[in-house]
Order: sequence, then C-alpha cells, then structure tokens
Amino acid sequence: AAALQALVEAGPRYAQILNGARLGFKAPKAVSAFHVAERLKGNATTDFGAPDVSPAADAAPVEAAELRRLGKILQACWLSFDAAVEAAHGLELTKGPRGGGRELAGIVEHVLGAEAGYLSPLGGKFKAQANWAADSERRRLRDAVLETLAASARGEIAALGPRGGRRWSPRYFTRRAAWHVIDHIWEIENRSRGEP
Repeated sequence: AAALQALVEAGPRYAQILNGARLGFKAPKAVSAFHVAERLKGNATTDFGAPDVSPAADAAPVEAAELRRLGKILQACWLSFDAAVEAAHGLELTKGPRGGGRELAGIVEHVLGAEAGYLSPLGGKFKAQANWAADSERRRLRDAVLETLAASARGEIAALGPRGGRRWSPRYFTRRAAWHVIDHIWEIENRSRGEP
C-alpha cells in the first residue's frame, strides 16, 4: 500500500517526463486506480530501489506498435534528462548529509555509462569514442540503444548470451533504463532546488 501511494504521489513527475511523447499517459489520482497484475519476490537490488526482477508479461513478444511505444518512453526520458542537465548548469547541487553526491558532470557520466553497460544484457555493445559530454557521443549511444532494442524485439538476438545467461527482454531493458534515467533526473532537480 505504501509503495502504491508513493507511485500516486510521483505520478505528476512521471507525467511531466512523458508529456511530449504523446502516449496518452495520465497520472492516477488514487491507489484505487491501480490493478496489481503480478507480485514478485525481490532481491538485494530491489531492496536498493532498482527494478531487478522481471514479471512474466515481459517475456511476451514485442510487436511493432509496442516497440514504438518503448522507444518513445526512452526518448522522453532522454529529453527530460538533457533538459534537467541544461537547467542545472552553473548551479551548485546540494550535497548529501555527509557531504556526498556526484557533481553534475559525474551524474551525466554515470547515467550514460550505465546505459552503455545495460546494452550488454540486452545483446548489444557500445564503446565510447569521446567524452560523454559530447552531444555526438550521446546520440551515438542512444541510436545504439534503439537499434539493439529493435533487433531484440524482432528476435534477431539470441535469448541466451555467450556464457549462457538469459538476456534482458526489450520491456525489462526499457523499464530498467528508464528507471535509472528518471532516478537521476529527479536527483538533479531535487538537488538543484537545495533538497538533499
């Protein structure tokens, strides 16, 4: 119940990110608007706050319309991330209670580096050729993400990796990548306003 209530409260912030994607997202106004389709046992990563367990629905084939939807979600997250970074340039980000927290450039490097790392369990590869601050490098990474996502959805990437591990599904990849970008959008916004 507490998790669903937190989701309701965060709804307007999700809506702000997805606003330009034209996906028809409307933030639920109450917990009663949710339907829990599946419950999953979490793990240490879940306890940390990251989605790490994939629901059964993620294994279903991804049709062309769904693939377009997943791509629009990622693109909306990227646009919002870039806007948050731009808005925070020149501002001092609030430090944590013990003086911790990445500087803005460090957050950008972390987010893009993680996204490049997420490509491997989806079945893709990306090697940075320049500094993450370069717009061309961000575009190259994001193009690689969308291309790998499409190849995975079309069944062009084996479900098992070379060492036998199960690859991430397109839906799980999108959820994990979007969660990570959004987490840091909100970090930048909050810390720009002087919040910890």
